[in-house]
Amino acid sequence: MRILFCASEAYPFSKTGGLADMASALPKIINQKGSFVEVITPLYDQLYDKLYQFKYLGEKEILIQDAQYVAKYYQTIHDGVSYIFVEHEGFFKRSNYYGYYDDDKRFLFYDLAILAYIELKKESYDLLHLNDWQTGLVPYLLDELYRTKPLFKNIKTLLTIHNLEYQGSFPKDAYRLINRPFNYAYIHFDRVNYLKAAIMRANHINTVSPTYMQEVQMDYYGFTLDGALKSRLNDFTGILNGIDYDIYNPETDPLIEKTFNYQHFTQAKKKNKMALLKKLNLDMSTDTALVAYIGRLAKQKGIDLMMATLEEAIAESTAKFVFIGSGDPVYENFFRHLQEKYRNRVYSFIGFNNTLAHQLYASADILMMPSQFEPCGLGQLMAMRYGCLPLVRETGGLKDTVMPYNKYTKEGYGFSFANYNAHELKQVLLDAILLYSNEPDDWKVLVRNAMKQDHSLEQMGLSYLDLYEKILEK
Repeated sequence: MRILFCASEAYPFSKTGGLADMASALPKIINQKGSFVEVITPLYDQLYDKLYQFKYLGEKEILIQDAQYVAKYYQTIHDGVSYIFVEHEGFFKRSNYYGYYDDDKRFLFYDLAILAYIELKKESYDLLHLNDWQTGLVPYLLDELYRTKPLFKNIKTLLTIHNLEYQGSFPKDAYRLINRPFNYAYIHFDRVNYLKAAIMRANHINTVSPTYMQEVQMDYYGFTLDGALKSRLNDFTGILNGIDYDIYNPETDPLIEKTFNYQHFTQAKKKNKMALLKKLNLDMSTDTALVAYIGRLAKQKGIDLMMATLEEAIAESTAKFVFIGSGDPVYENFFRHLQEKYRNRVYSFIGFNNTLAHQLYASADILMMPSQFEPCGLGQLMAMRYGCLPLVRETGGLKDTVMPYNKYTKEGYGFSFANYNAHELKQVLLDAILLYSNEPDDWKVLVRNAMKQDHSLEQMGLSYLDLYEKILEK
């Protein structure tokens, strides 16, 4: 199969979230399985100083409304995968990836440039794998502008929704940019909606976990697109994300103090914990639980629940807490306040530090992910890989991947609560902290169970290959 993987960000070249990780990981594993995958993504500001290292492929003129814009194409190879960059200084050489007044035009340009690249290359693809709203107009543009051309006649499209909350919704007049007659395929509540266009026109749709696929068909999680998704139910799938076990591997990770595996982890995790506590100037005792949070500081992540109960949990336990993340200034200030008030038990890093994150996964005992909703979540998969037990709310991919501890059967490899409720979070957190201190043998069983779970790229890649084949057979 020949796949063109279309994503507005791709690690290590650009990243704001899990989409970038998937745009790196999935093409790599699909290529290893014998298919050809090429990634096409915008060339953002931070890559301009590397442009001389990339191969120039050519350019195409892109018509938007009544103006011509030039898309230039560059290529590099990373991890055996071909990455194609769409360059336009006016649209993409900016300090941020998204959030501009002209995002409608910027990503219409990108979507048109994806199709123009196929013309430039003069080679077809079997499937365009699209990701989120930034690639949402591709199926519509393919049908309206390109389908009659031989290179495009048999191309199929797959849309992966990583987070339904973000839809690419713009004023209705944005349709004039497209140079086609008005069409309700992209209209949603009297606005142009790029994600709605992809939902209605893609050959197949998937989300990044089976439970999230069910949830987005409900009013609460559907962000007004639940009806559109229900109308495509026969072409709708949920596939769990995976993580790169070459990067997240406690046996070989060069960033952690002491490597370990699921057979021998007790002393190594203790050494990692001691090293991290010393580095962060926290109380050095290792017989109490170390609780972590690593992620965006946004309402979706359940930070409201943490603000309502964390101080009580700190006061009522002997656990230590380390937080890594950035986002809403109100949330950032809350975590700064916790560090100021509990200097020997709380450390807050505002921002993101990859080395510190790896060290925290290898050191911590509990990872909090009390999300309001979570399409898949990667943090809990990384945590389990390093023997850090996730504490999650039962939603989306968190529900699919974390089996809660059963004190009667001793089964499970994490902790969970059902309702979006601060008191439930606090109670489960305190119970987990007590279990760590009072039942060390049970804790070791849970850690071993967690480390033995398989959420590798291998599993994810096989699932997507199977889906690709089903789409092409239709």
